Amino acid sequence: MRLDEYARYDAIGLRDLIRSGEVTAAEVEQAAREAIEGANAELNGLALPVFEPALDRSPDPDAPFAGVPFLIKDSGPVAADVPFFLGSRALPGVVVPHDSELMTRFRAAGLVTLGLTTAPEMAISFATESVKYGITRNPWDPERGAGGSSGGTAALVAAGAVPVAHATDGAGSIRVPASACGLVGLKPTRGRTPCGPDLGESFFGISYNFALTRTVRDTAHLLDAVSGPAPGDKYGAPTPLRPYAAELGAEVPSLRIGVTTRAWSGVPVDPEAAGAATAVAGLLGKLGHRVDEASPVVDWESLLDGMVAEVVSFVAAPLLGAPRPPDPARLEAVTRRILHDVHAVTALDLIAAFDAHNRVSRSVGAFFADHDLLITPTLGQLPAPHGTLDFDDPKHSVRGWLETIFAYGPFTALFNVTGQPAISLPLGHSADGLPIGVQLVAPFGREDTLIRVAALLEQALPWRDRVPPTFVGGR
Repeated sequence: MRLDEYARYDAIGLRDLIRSGEVTAAEVEQAAREAIEGANAELNGLALPVFEPALDRSPDPDAPFAGVPFLIKDSGPVAADVPFFLGSRALPGVVVPHDSELMTRFRAAGLVTLGLTTAPEMAISFATESVKYGITRNPWDPERGAGGSSGGTAALVAAGAVPVAHATDGAGSIRVPASACGLVGLKPTRGRTPCGPDLGESFFGISYNFALTRTVRDTAHLLDAVSGPAPGDKYGAPTPLRPYAAELGAEVPSLRIGVTTRAWSGVPVDPEAAGAATAVAGLLGKLGHRVDEASPVVDWESLLDGMVAEVVSFVAAPLLGAPRPPDPARLEAVTRRILHDVHAVTALDLIAAFDAHNRVSRSVGAFFADHDLLITPTLGQLPAPHGTLDFDDPKHSVRGWLETIFAYGPFTALFNVTGQPAISLPLGHSADGLPIGVQLVAPFGREDTLIRVAALLEQALPWRDRVPPTFVGGR
């Protein structure tokens, strides 16, 4: 299988080729290995050498993604016996003897895992530029970042190395790199995908696991394959009425749509990013939906206050609780500040953080009682030049760091706190040819609405044939 053939297929397309006998799973895997190596040489998206052998080389031929190449993110123990580093020089490689529940489902879906993708230290940056791994480059412009924290995943998927790969989202870390790299990035509803068995909830319930893809249909089919609560989960999202794949091409009923391009924090938004969101809203209005300029009422200071306490507590706990705590000299500056600040955080501070986020969640929930969809830019700016977001700069306080990354990406973190599903779609391009993501947010549990509308927009404003300059199949 030639690389130019391989790279043009999405995951379902590759699966269908294998099922029909036109190619073998072994031929697809060999093409994927060449593609990953080639893309990584340009972009630096791998945390480790390509796995040899793959984690799964003989999947069930009837599995929904049988034989499809896949990558997992360096965001903490995911797969049995694979070392994870959380992007840090200070962690020697954490290995556990069992898969996460989500990894068990990825395997059962037939995905063939070939590698580990780069992440910033502790996965709390919108730039994937750690001291450990160096800069992960954007395939659209090597002088700009791929976003974070799932930047290695985004760079390699956008470059055609694999059609789909694991990603996580604690404040926008699926949607931000999706926007920066021109991909589809869904943050599911809270409880839609499992985070166990080692965690009851990830990052106090504001972090989510799923994937990045190049097409809406891959997103829908993968959500069907891996969603649903596991035994013992703290909570689960409402069960869908039918498979998400059935929403592809389904008629979209008349929707009440709000659109805003104003950041709740008050930071400026790039006119091209705002214009892409406004254009999508206008298109949906022409298609007969009721569109108005509207936004949830958001107490941004409460959201930020709560997130500071939660970040400090959640990040510091495993570091301080490790059998051999990490050497602070090998940690980056913001992580060192977290370890310093955690000693001043009390249980009452965490309770106040949870209360603040409850107030924010109630106001956003009220908005979705009157709206079926919210449209915003995904990022407030175009993909950032390298070094714009420097996690190793000692001048940052924890709050100052969050303010810095949220000035770049001001629209995503809100929905990590409130739990609604949100998707970034590559619906715009800047005058310089950089991708611009538009974020769609639906009421709690309504991924079906997101997928229906996303599929409609993919048809109306197709992006599949737009590929970056660094693309393994050529342009």
